[in-house]
Amino acid sequence: MPEADVIIVGGGLAGLTGALHLLRAGLRVIVIEKYPFPRHKVCGEYISNEVLPYLQWLGADPGVLQPARIDRVRISAVSGKSVEAGLPLGGFGVSRYLLDQFLMQRVVAAGGTLLEDTVTDISFENDLFRVITALDQELSARFVIGAYGKRAGLDQQLSRGFSSQKSPWLAVKSHYEGDFPDGLVALHNFMGGYCGVSKVENNIINICYLVSYDSFRRFKNITAHQQEVLYRNPHLKAVLEHSRPLFERPLTISQVSFAEKQKVDKHILMTGDTAGLIHPLCGNGMAMAIHSAKIAAEQILAFFSGQQSSREELEMNYAGAWKKAFNKRIQAGKILSAVFRKQELAAGIMSGLVLFPALLPVIVRQTHGKPFKM
Repeated sequence: MPEADVIIVGGGLAGLTGALHLLRAGLRVIVIEKYPFPRHKVCGEYISNEVLPYLQWLGADPGVLQPARIDRVRISAVSGKSVEAGLPLGGFGVSRYLLDQFLMQRVVAAGGTLLEDTVTDISFENDLFRVITALDQELSARFVIGAYGKRAGLDQQLSRGFSSQKSPWLAVKSHYEGDFPDGLVALHNFMGGYCGVSKVENNIINICYLVSYDSFRRFKNITAHQQEVLYRNPHLKAVLEHSRPLFERPLTISQVSFAEKQKVDKHILMTGDTAGLIHPLCGNGMAMAIHSAKIAAEQILAFFSGQQSSREELEMNYAGAWKKAFNKRIQAGKILSAVFRKQELAAGIMSGLVLFPALLPVIVRQTHGKPFKM
């Protein structure tokens, strides 16, 4: 008999919310996370309210964490020309340090097993998964969910196509203490990238940006790059010059890939960033990760209840549901990213938005979903 009904590789948003959903239905769930809780992660830390009813249904209402409430969005071009509008649905800001710890505690309280270990191998035979870890644990389960993030050594072990392709993107994130408007998420463009700014709990400012490596490598360090490139956008210069960093040094991740990824790979249901990334310019990756976990959990539960006739049907339905939920958003994100990387085109778009600011919420809706009905 397998040790679990479901093993989830990765204890981030997708992994932990998926675990809570499955535990709620009485399944045996093991979550394997290689890093200790709590810890900071490179992340925009803004979540659309579209997933709030789902988190509340899971018994994990983020309201107890006193997140920053967000109801407006501002976008600026490199020149500083900007437009601001109400944010459809609204959202909230909460650090991954706090939120992941909160969700982990809910998983353990619900009867889930949390292992701090690194998965080194996953194999599938005779309708059963075998999972090997760095600490020589061997586990088995009927299903495995991949929720281990943007890129990991496991991708190479599984021979996932994108893992052999180099990506030109570098992400940088830090927390700051300073002056920034309440209720606002700002998306500021600069040459070679774009930056998100918003508050999280305790009035902390989260600044997270994506930059092409070709643009960044000409500078000695992050500080020099910020001063020479980000500061050309007057909005970014103002917030960075008048804020005090709370981290000893910024967090960074490289090789951030926006390439197409298989949603089901070697029979593993991929969720969150492991299944696909939306460009951070859209600011909705966290909600998408949570939503993808919901889809995976629902498909697995349909199998256990007899509503799915086979594993093949489950996998086909999961991939189809994922694409239906997110493909249009991801395409919209690619288009927006491409537009704002071209300075003249971005300036023209910004001029149009300044004249017709009601168009901004329409654009934002292309990268967001509707509130879940639970």
